[in-house]
Amino acid sequence: MIPQRIVLASAAGLMSALLLGACDASNDSASGAGSGAAPVVTTVSDPAASAPVSAPASGGDTVTVRAEAVKGAGRVVTDGQGMVLYRYGKDRPSPSRWTCAGACTRTWRPVIVEDSVRTTGVDKNLLGTVHRNGMKQLTLAGWPLYRYAGDVKAGLMNGQGKDKEWYAITPSGGALTVTG
Repeated sequence: MIPQRIVLASAAGLMSALLLGACDASNDSASGAGSGAAPVVTTVSDPAASAPVSAPASGGDTVTVRAEAVKGAGRVVTDGQGMVLYRYGKDRPSPSRWTCAGACTRTWRPVIVEDSVRTTGVDKNLLGTVHRNGMKQLTLAGWPLYRYAGDVKAGLMNGQGKDKEWYAITPSGGALTVTG
């Protein structure tokens, strides 16, 4: 009877340690855009949030980023579906660090990739990734990239200037400033 309890207690302790390790939300960074193979876009869950952290489309599609002109705003970076990509002022580009977690990812969805990225009008040398809970979040000039949940169709830029921290990202990695 005692040996069984010891084995059960040991197994429970080991499982607890593994679960705690899996919840580590470290911000270790990695540079480079990957191995050159086209990525398979996947939908994954952020352990810190109940909402999914997802790539731009359903599994099997490749991740594309491109520079596009948005009427009245200038050139910004979009994904393959024309959705504007954003950077967060509280994140840090060097070394790349993300700070949007938990409830934040319900509104601001990290751009998750597996390997390399197809680009049009964006310098591939400026692309990289930062580790995010066992996944790779795409970065541009070191800035982690996000999609805004309020942009429900291509070309919308409803997240621009939100909380004076969220800005559409330009092809060089700058924050878009729109002058009226």
